[in-house]
Amino acid sequence: MTQPVQDKIWLTQEAYDKLQAELDNLRGPVRQEIIERISAARDEGDLKENGGYHAAKDEQGKVEARIRQLEDMMRRAEVGETPADDGIVEPGMKVTYKFVGDDDTAEFLLGNKALEDGKIDVFSPESPLGAAILGAKVGDKVSYTAPTGKELKVEVVAATPYQG
Repeated sequence: MTQPVQDKIWLTQEAYDKLQAELDNLRGPVRQEIIERISAARDEGDLKENGGYHAAKDEQGKVEARIRQLEDMMRRAEVGETPADDGIVEPGMKVTYKFVGDDDTAEFLLGNKALEDGKIDVFSPESPLGAAILGAKVGDKVSYTAPTGKELKVEVVAATPYQG
């Protein structure tokens, strides 16, 4: 079963440019290098036991899937300005929060999951926490229902434009 297609993906110009550069690189040099590796492996003969050929074909599948994902995102992208540094949670903000009653804080980028780069967790505005915290201000406490069904309450500790 296919997932419903979201209409728009909000991106800053910087994020859009970064994704476009990745797409251009995958379509050009990366795709060409994989094609050359597949061709060289084919020239070696029997493909059944050719590990290099199978590895290159696997990598080709992953690259082509990422290209399709990026093309879809670029089609649906709505480019906007970096949000104002006003402490109000909106897409493009790095949000620091804590669970009410707990002093430990955590942070995430409110944006599209495809922007996740290993440096910071990304929650979409449609996620339970993202939807609950959207529009909140520093100091606000909001409740949301976790995927487990448990009601959770968090406090917004900080919200600043993400400078990834």
